Amino acid sequence: MPDGTPFPRVASTALLTLPNVITFGRLCAVPLAVWLVLQQMMSEAFFLFVAAGLSDAVDGWLARRGGGSVVGALLDPVADKALLVSMYVTLAGVHVLPDWLAILVVFRDVVIVGGVLLLFVLGQSVPIRPLYVSKANTALQIALVALALLHSFFAPGLPFLPDVLVMDVLVWAVAATTLVSGGAYVWNAVRGR
Repeated sequence: MPDGTPFPRVASTALLTLPNVITFGRLCAVPLAVWLVLQQMMSEAFFLFVAAGLSDAVDGWLARRGGGSVVGALLDPVADKALLVSMYVTLAGVHVLPDWLAILVVFRDVVIVGGVLLLFVLGQSVPIRPLYVSKANTALQIALVALALLHSFFAPGLPFLPDVLVMDVLVWAVAATTLVSGGAYVWNAVRGR
């Protein structure tokens, strides 16, 4: 272009791209992660969770470099949410995380997805832009799952692990940002109509 800016990359509709394959692999890891937690194989679940996080970074980087695809743009958040929600429900089921927190995390996502679907059915435009508080909430949710898995397979009280107080603070931080981000999405949807 004359002003020196590169041509914008257009997202393709290709199904079989490397980022999509990586994202699909992450989605397929969800049942395995759930099974590992249910079998009390917390160290394996932790390393699978970390690998899933790394794969998310890699497929995002590859998608940005290659222009991404429509399929990847839809599949990536589904894989991320499937893993996080599944981990919260499963860790609550084995009494590692509070059940009320898992219910809150799932309810927020149901409200957001349900609202988007309702607006779509009503013929309303559905701009989906992640909010800063939502990004903070996701980061805190990921940190809590990782620390909960670490706590579950190491003896409590080891010097390099956070103590129970840190876990409690993180639980309440996740709860607060879950409520605030869910409320912000609802507020933006109502205000924008």
